[in-house]
Amino acid sequence: MSKPLTRERLIVANDILLSEVAALLAEGRESELLTRGDSMRPFILGDRDSVVLRKTDRLKPGDIALARLADGRWVLHRIVSIGNGNVTLKGDGNLTGTECCLETDIAGIAIEVLKPHRRVDCRSEKALRRARWWNALSVAQRRRRLRLLKAFRWSDLSAFIKRKIQNIKTGKLN
Repeated sequence: MSKPLTRERLIVANDILLSEVAALLAEGRESELLTRGDSMRPFILGDRDSVVLRKTDRLKPGDIALARLADGRWVLHRIVSIGNGNVTLKGDGNLTGTECCLETDIAGIAIEVLKPHRRVDCRSEKALRRARWWNALSVAQRRRRLRLLKAFRWSDLSAFIKRKIQNIKTGKLN
């Protein structure tokens, strides 16, 4: 009788793990990675959502990129701008501040976000439109919304918005 397959969790230092992921991406392979941290909230929830990464030669603003910064840290942040071989990145959950790297420091981009019950194509027009909307909000508006989401145990942004729309349609003010 064979043993049932189980998923065990192995904790590895970011530098080691992400260097290996970058090597796999450079070989043309895809990699699935469980995310950590809050810097991409509300679209990617750390310790819950995973991303599928792929190497690409065509980076564009709005892409979620895995990048190695000059100080050696790895980040999974959204590309804000690209110019003259330089890339500016910013986490959706970061209210202020950006990071910069070279295009050659981008190991790959997220093509999907794997949530508990669905997959999100993060390069789709719908996902990019939502990200543009979110990042166009003022710092105060994003701070307020992040607090509300945290009060709802960081529930998914789309579920939160759908609830609010349903409440408006039914005449509930809460």
